[in-house]
Amino acid sequence: MESSMSFDLQPTLKCELLELRPLRTEDFRDLYAVASDPLIWEQHPNKDRYKEVVFRVFFREAMESGGALIAIDSKDGQVIGSSRFHGYDKDKSEIEIGWTFLARSHWGGVFNGEMKQLMLQHAFRFVDGVIFLVGPQNVRSQRAVEKIGGVRVGSRPDASGRESFVFQITAPAFAKMGVSENEHSRTDAESTD
Repeated sequence: MESSMSFDLQPTLKCELLELRPLRTEDFRDLYAVASDPLIWEQHPNKDRYKEVVFRVFFREAMESGGALIAIDSKDGQVIGSSRFHGYDKDKSEIEIGWTFLARSHWGGVFNGEMKQLMLQHAFRFVDGVIFLVGPQNVRSQRAVEKIGGVRVGSRPDASGRESFVFQITAPAFAKMGVSENEHSRTDAESTD
């Protein structure tokens, strides 16, 4: 862990399948084209996020967060979703990964797992623990977080005040998974956490 460095909340991270880079204002149309699918938000507490007026608020908050990343399919350069680093707590040595969604065309494969592996590898350079807050009704995302090694450790209100399950992955647990910088685990999970 590089404790002397400050946490870079918007890195550019790449693997064979995808690239994560800082979200930019000009990404709105491409990201909304993905987010406009109502089925993505079916189990999410904000079921109407597929509506442009609602998504505009989400996008603005993502830009203001300073930790939002856009996901791009390396094969064709298409935007396939986004995720976010949030709530860096230096004293607890913890960060949250959340606000993740993927195009349904990229569900059921390896993309969510690859995205989270890239983000976890980056996070564990700076912190000892990563948390995920998932709505109690969002079973799909709960399973996705469990498949990447998340363990439910309780519940607490999320950023909007809704009670959420807290899942955690610690640096030692992540290291035991045997994931190196060049070897990413595979998962069949999709997520909208």
